[in-house]
Amino acid sequence: MCYTIPGKVIEVRNNRAKVKYNEEIREADSSLVKVKPGDYVVVQAKFIISKVPEKEAKEVIRLWNQAT
Repeated sequence: MCYTIPGKVIEVRNNRAKVKYNEEIREADSSLVKVKPGDYVVVQAKFIISKVPEKEAKEVIRLWNQAT
């Protein structure tokens, strides 16, 4: 089973988004879901597949950080 932790979009340029996970930044394709900096997203196979409400994303991140 895989766990997907929401990340925060910090930059979008030409269907490429930089997504921040705690202190790590990764690139993801944003051609499937329209996003902007500040959005929380779920990424699968380097594609953003959905946006997550900020409150929900922060709660998931808090619980994940607590568990690890």
